[in-house]
Parts: sequence; C-alpha cells; structure tokens
Amino acid sequence: MPSRILAVGDIHGCTPALVTAMAAAEPRSDDTIVALGDYIDRGPDSRGTIEYLLDLGRRTTLIPLLGNHDWMALALTGNDRSLFADWLRFGGDATLASYDCASPEEFPAEHLDFLRGCRLYHETERHFFVHGNYIKELPLDQQPEEVLLWDSLRNRLPGPHVSGKMAVVGHTSQKSGEILDLDYARCIDTWVYGDGWLTVLDVVSGERWQADKEGNLRERRV
Repeated sequence: MPSRILAVGDIHGCTPALVTAMAAAEPRSDDTIVALGDYIDRGPDSRGTIEYLLDLGRRTTLIPLLGNHDWMALALTGNDRSLFADWLRFGGDATLASYDCASPEEFPAEHLDFLRGCRLYHETERHFFVHGNYIKELPLDQQPEEVLLWDSLRNRLPGPHVSGKMAVVGHTSQKSGEILDLDYARCIDTWVYGDGWLTVLDVVSGERWQADKEGNLRERRV
C-alpha cells in the first residue's frame, strides 16, 4: 500500500480521542503524520498526549507543528511571567494539573524538547499545513508568526494560497464537529475538548477518522 499523509487536528490534552482515532487510522511506519498543534491545555491529559506523540514519532514520521497554546507554555519557560494569568485562563490550569506542577518549566525535559522542536509550517508537493491561518500572497517562509499561530478563520478567510496548494489548518474550532472545507483549505479542528471530535484526515484520499474526548469512535466516513 502507498504511504499516506495523515493530518491530526487540535488535541488539547484529550488523549483517549487521540489513541482511538489513530488506532482506527492504523498508521504504518512509512506514513507521515502532521500534527497541527495545540497538544496541551483545556483537556485533562496534556502529559499523556505528548507521551503518546513521542511514542508515535518513534513508530512513524511525525511532523509536529506549534500551536498558540504550546507557544504560550514555552514562553513561560523563560523569564517573562506576564503571560501566566492569561495562559491559565486559556486552559493552562488543566495542563499544570496533568503534570502535577506549578510551571511549564517543570515539564519533563523530553516534553519541552518536543514542544521546542515543533515547526511553524510544513509543505508537501500538493499541500501545506499551518496551525492557524496564512496570508495568501506570501510564501510560507515569509508568513508572520502571529498569523500562523493566532489568526482565526472567523476573523479572516484567506483565499487560495499563491502556491496553488491545498491548506490544512487547525485552531478555528468547528463547533459542528465537521471539517470546514473551503475547496482551497480545510480546517480540521473539530472541537474535541468540547462536544465535538478529534479528526485524523488522510489529506490525499479524504478519508477521516474521528473520536470524541471519551474515546468513542465516530462511524467511519469518507
């Protein structure tokens, strides 16, 4: 069977959903898995999510992107504590409880290394992947970090990218639990930490696997 490119939407510490959806997708060693960021915050098991992704990266080719929640946690490992209260309100309190610690500086070194190694974007022959949004006229290596991490599709639909490639993004939670398909872009943040699903998408075939935060698999759909 040919290798696949599987994209994973925002996980937010919902490890049961990640385990179930990935088990249904049955990743193989020659697959590439692009995780779109926001591994932590809001859900109850940020630590377990990163542990699972570390293991997944040993079994497949895993390309993790940086999400805005991940960025905030990393920013708090330096001397700037000004974001701490905001991070807690964004769900950082659940992350600290998961790690049983008082600060992201106390996360295991392997977990911090994982977050520090996350990319801002990934590009293939036919697709590109970012966490948040993009500016359609700019090549990916010229995109502002703020746009890639923080810009919401609710504020601005970007239009087709100058490269002509299909965009696969997260960040803008789809409360319907359905993928937002704009023909030139797909948003696969399907609100797992709420009442939606975690989505794993085969970006070429369109096949998807979804599970809720309790780990229940949604009926298989194409």
